[in-house]
Amino acid sequence: MIRRKLKEIEKMAKGFSLAEEYEEIYIEGVSTDSRSIKKGQLFIPLIGENFNGHNFVKEAIEKGATATLWTKSEPIPSLDFPIILVEDTLKALQDLAKEYRNQLDIKVIGITGSNGKTSTKDILASLLSTKYKTQKTLGNLNNHIGTPLTILNLYEDTEMAVIEMGTDNFGQISLLTSIAKPDVAMITNIGEAHLEGLKTKENIAKAKLEILEGLNKEGIFVYYGDDPILSKIIKEININQRILTYGIEKTNDYRCELNMVDENGISFKLKSPYEQDYFLPMLGSHNMLNATGAIAIARYFNIPIKSIQDGLYHVEKTGMRNELVFAEGFTILNDSYKSNPSSLLAALDTLYSMKQYEQKIAVIGDMLGLGDEEIKMHEEIGKKINPKEVEYLFTIGPLAKHIAKTAGINFDKDKIISCNNKTQLVEKLKKVIKPKSIILIKASRPLELEEVVERLQKEVILSKDEVV
Repeated sequence: MIRRKLKEIEKMAKGFSLAEEYEEIYIEGVSTDSRSIKKGQLFIPLIGENFNGHNFVKEAIEKGATATLWTKSEPIPSLDFPIILVEDTLKALQDLAKEYRNQLDIKVIGITGSNGKTSTKDILASLLSTKYKTQKTLGNLNNHIGTPLTILNLYEDTEMAVIEMGTDNFGQISLLTSIAKPDVAMITNIGEAHLEGLKTKENIAKAKLEILEGLNKEGIFVYYGDDPILSKIIKEININQRILTYGIEKTNDYRCELNMVDENGISFKLKSPYEQDYFLPMLGSHNMLNATGAIAIARYFNIPIKSIQDGLYHVEKTGMRNELVFAEGFTILNDSYKSNPSSLLAALDTLYSMKQYEQKIAVIGDMLGLGDEEIKMHEEIGKKINPKEVEYLFTIGPLAKHIAKTAGINFDKDKIISCNNKTQLVEKLKKVIKPKSIILIKASRPLELEEVVERLQKEVILSKDEVV
C-alpha cells in the first residue's frame, strides 16, 4: 500500500498548507472510514448526502491516524496534528490514486461489463497469481471511491492488479480508467443493468467502452465476442490497440463449449486457440465464459497452459454471488448481491442444474434500476420460470409481484407466494422447506436479502431424522 512522506502526499493530492514540521512524517495506507482506520494511515474525510467525514476526525486520530486531508471550506479544527488542505477531499483521493498509479511498475487489468465483472476478476486474479504477485479489487469497491482506494492499497512490489470498474451513467468509467490506466481493458457483456440511467443497451455499451480512453496504447482490449450490441458498436469505432475476443461462436479468438455443470462446478473445453479440458469449482454455466475471458488475458501475460487449471482450482470467490450456504438439512444458493434479467435467468439455470436436490425453491426480489421497462421485464421473467424445476416461487417487493403475476400462467396458484417484508418471507419459507431442499435467493442490493439467508440458517433446523 502507499507509503510516502506527507510532503509527497501534499503534492500528489494537490494539497497545500501542510506545516513544515510535519513534512517528513510517513503515512502508510489511507482510509475514508474513521471506524476502521488503522495506525499510521492517512484519513480522507469525504462528504456525502447524509454524512460529513470531517465530523469524525477526532475518532480517526484516536484510532491512530497519522494525518488527515481537509476540505478548505470546512472549519479547520484546533488540533496539534498534520492537516493537508485540499479543494475537495474526493477529488484529492482520486488525484492521489492517479499519481500513485503513475509511480508503480505494475500491469493493471481493468474489467467492466453488466454482469460477471466480479467473478471474472476473481478468476483472473487466481490465474495470474500462479506466476505473479497479484492484487485485486476487494469486494465490490468498483466506483469513484472504491477504485482509488483499491489502487492506493496496492503494494509497490505487486506485479499485477485486477481492477473492477462499475458504472450507472456516462462519464464514470471515463474517470476510473483515467485513474487506473489499464494495460488490458475487458468488457464481459452488455445487459439490462443500469437502464434506468442509460436508457438503452446501446448507451450501456458506449458507457462501458469509455474504459478504452485510459487503455495503454500498447495494451489489449478483450471482450465477449458473442454480444451483438457490443460487437456492432466496436465495428463502428476506431480502436488502435490489439483486440482479443472470447465466447462460444467460431469467430472468437478464445472459444469454449460446456461439458457438464453440477453443484461442484463446471467442466468445459477450450476449443481454440488450443484444445484443453478445464474444471472450475464455481456454480453456473455462465462462469464458463468468465473463465474463458480470464484465460485469454492470462495467456497474454504468459501464464503457462499447465498452470491454468491450478489457478482455476484456487479461485477466492467474492461472497453473495452463486454462493452455496449449507444449513441444517437444506442448502441456500445465495445470489443476493445484485439482480437484473440476465443474471436472474442465469441464476435460475444454475438452480435447475442442481439435480440432486429433492425440492427447489426460488426466492426472487425486485430488480432495480431497469428504467421505464421495469414492469415489463419483471413480467417476462415470470413467464420464463420453469414450474417443472421450481416447486415454490416466493417474491418480495412491489416489482417482484409482477413476476408472481405472470408466473401464475404456468404455476399452480398455491405454489406462488408474494411477501411484503423479510420477516413474512422467512415465516412463510419455514412452512414449506423440506429436507434436501435448495433455495435460490436473488434480488437487487437494496433489498438486503442476505438477512433472509442468515435468518434461515439460524431459525430452520431440520432434524437428522428428517434428512433423507
